[in-house]
Amino acid sequence: MTGVFGARLTAPGPDPARAVALGSAPVADAPTDWATVRMRAATLNASDLATMAGHGFDAAGLPTILGSDGAGIDADGNDVIIYPILTDPNRLVEDPMLDPGLQMLSQGIDGTFAETVRVPAANLVPKPAGLSWEAAACLGTAWLTAYRAVFTRAQLRPGETVVVYGAGGGVATAATVLARAGGARVWVVARSPARGARAVDELDADAAYTLDESLPGEVDAVIDCVGGATVAHAIRWLRPGGRLILVGAAAGAAPVIDMPRVFTRSLSILGSAMGSPAELVRLAALCVRPDVRVPIDSVFRLVDIHAAFERARSGQAFGKVVLDCR
Repeated sequence: MTGVFGARLTAPGPDPARAVALGSAPVADAPTDWATVRMRAATLNASDLATMAGHGFDAAGLPTILGSDGAGIDADGNDVIIYPILTDPNRLVEDPMLDPGLQMLSQGIDGTFAETVRVPAANLVPKPAGLSWEAAACLGTAWLTAYRAVFTRAQLRPGETVVVYGAGGGVATAATVLARAGGARVWVVARSPARGARAVDELDADAAYTLDESLPGEVDAVIDCVGGATVAHAIRWLRPGGRLILVGAAAGAAPVIDMPRVFTRSLSILGSAMGSPAELVRLAALCVRPDVRVPIDSVFRLVDIHAAFERARSGQAFGKVVLDCR
């Protein structure tokens, strides 16, 4: 590839217009076992906002095209979803998330906020025909994180009750939808009654609460996308043998944890992030079901990416912010 039009991180900082530049630039040749994908849609994640602000990246790799999630068409005409994790080919690990050398697209490797992207051929997952480009673009990070948290880590079963903290955020939205699809009763805890009401009305959550309210009773599992004070709240409401899955820390570190309650009630506290290509395949198949809808907050053209960043940073988005890369 001689040049790619995309959104490049050039000078990290709080202002998207200064941190990210749109334009075409030469790119380095990729290994022969990599594939070229003509992007149709990409989606913004919290990791993109953190990178843009200057967190979690190697400045030596700048400029780099942002974006880890997306969907498009490969050189053979196949509709594909991009799996965003790259592992060290010299390490044979069964689970990519256990590879200490893993990278995400945009972390020193050009990402998906572009007209085309190159990734290892093994990172391409078939897009089901019934899945829209916008929905497919949402699955690689937030929805894959939620899928693993709900089904692999929490091992949620039909009829169980789960609490999802952070109603309206990308992972929390996905966890709510997926847990309902799995036959669970879902209660959400939101920062405001209005966002909780939207989770009930639009995501089919069974009930919504705020952090200062009591829940109706103990629950089987918690998916915590927030961190901070929510951890203590979650531990308080878990039944004996309950599972707490930590997938985010937007509110910072947890306060003092009630350790006696954890061990006397045999609670499990598990971290979870992203997932495997096999889980992404299963997730994509699940999202074709008529009772599963991937909520899209808004869609922006690639050339309007600065406005997309502002929407994602506003804290008002409910569901995913998507880029149309065509």
